[in-house]
Amino acid sequence: MTQAQLKQAETLTLYAQPYDLDAQGFYFDSFEDYQSKYNKNFNVYGQPVEEYMFDFIDGSAIDCDLFKAVKGGYNLKAFFMVANEWEEYQKIPLIIAYEENITSEPFNEEVTPDLFEDIDIYYDMSFEDLAWQFIEEGLFGEIPKHLENYLDIQLMARDLSFDYNEISVGNNSIIYRSM
Repeated sequence: MTQAQLKQAETLTLYAQPYDLDAQGFYFDSFEDYQSKYNKNFNVYGQPVEEYMFDFIDGSAIDCDLFKAVKGGYNLKAFFMVANEWEEYQKIPLIIAYEENITSEPFNEEVTPDLFEDIDIYYDMSFEDLAWQFIEEGLFGEIPKHLENYLDIQLMARDLSFDYNEISVGNNSIIYRSM
């Protein structure tokens, strides 16, 4: 994939739909683009259009989930900052925190990835897989190898589901716990 194709694939497009029925909406791909078009948008009577509803049109699955989680239009500047500057692994805890109402922090330009470090994330595994991982890591104590076949993994998985939650973010199936 060429650099131009890669940049094209990363394009983020939103649509500003005015509440004013006598005005036209517009597509935009950055906060600066939005501001420019916002300042030039007038209804058929020559009055500036002030209120919009925003729709996610195109972009990555993770940015779509980000838009939904932070209610994208409430702070477009912060949304574009996170979408364009943060890595996917940094966006996922933020999405979980806002989607699942784990945080009461306002979503704005001051939000940083370290605000969400207290969320434990396990990618692409079931609760049974998580139970086996915890056994291997010794989190249930020392279990002799000859007794592993007698463990009730389904019961352990069910117990884990009381303390951990499952969510889909982007194209990832995630089990998480917030401390």
